[in-house]
Amino acid sequence: MAIKNLLALVVFVSVLGVSVAISSSILKPEYYGSKCADIEGIVRRVTEQYVLRKPSLAASLLRMHFHDCFVRGCDGSILLKSANKDAERDSFPNLTLRGFEVIDAVKTALEKKCPGVVSCADVLAMVARDAVRAIGGPWWSVPLGRRDGRISRIAEVNLPSPFSNVTILKKNFADKGLNVKDLVVLSGAHTIGISSCALVNARIYNFTGKGDFDPAMSPSYVRALKKRCSPIDFKTTLDMDPGSVKTFDSHYFNAVAQKKGLFISDSTLLDDFQTNLYVQTQVISGGFSFGKDFSDSMVKLGKVEILTGQKGEIRKRCGFVN
Repeated sequence: MAIKNLLALVVFVSVLGVSVAISSSILKPEYYGSKCADIEGIVRRVTEQYVLRKPSLAASLLRMHFHDCFVRGCDGSILLKSANKDAERDSFPNLTLRGFEVIDAVKTALEKKCPGVVSCADVLAMVARDAVRAIGGPWWSVPLGRRDGRISRIAEVNLPSPFSNVTILKKNFADKGLNVKDLVVLSGAHTIGISSCALVNARIYNFTGKGDFDPAMSPSYVRALKKRCSPIDFKTTLDMDPGSVKTFDSHYFNAVAQKKGLFISDSTLLDDFQTNLYVQTQVISGGFSFGKDFSDSMVKLGKVEILTGQKGEIRKRCGFVN
């Protein structure tokens, strides 16, 4: 078994080891230096005050950062409010986001310490990291120096869909400079968080319009989901990683391998050689590399289409342009 595991890891490295390069930027962990002393400590302490009381916030804050970066880049535009309800946060996929109060609390603390210095985009990137760490997940050094965008449009929200197959997902990620490894690794964020019956009812009751379920799902898993979701139930919550939803670990890949992926976007990771190989490697290795892989992919995600230099601004309040 040890030889088999080693062989799988060697093959995996050879297949996924080459990353798509992202344009270099001025982002660096020490960007603020003496401009704002103890910035990391302030962000961590405030974030933990919220997440340790309500651990489920970690999943939403991580998702918020992901949704921000996939629309106009990591510029904090997901945080902007609109009186006309036409900003990114008003779009259907973002209506279930929670934790905006955490970002506001961190920003308030930083403004008190060093007014007009730290961007909301950087705050969101650090809060996502510290929220994951607070529930036992990995820690990574967040490169800083992003500036905040001034535009947030509901019409521009085009996020990877839970109903997409792996071909579409690979294109979604490639369009943002992220590769196949980043796709499967970041899908591992589904190890925490919840969804609802509304997004899976069609998969378990009427997948092709003939009263059937998606054959990509384990029959036993379908039976378990049907006990939770009636055909007309759109509100009951479901764990995204059954059996390990409160712990940030590699168990998600075990669930996917067992055909217990909640979304089509989870199950479809078994349909591609590269993504399937990563799933199986994490299963047989007990997730030996997932923490580091996730950290590396989060750093790459945080560099997508950023604003630096004189572009954008440093918002005083994250919900409003200056």
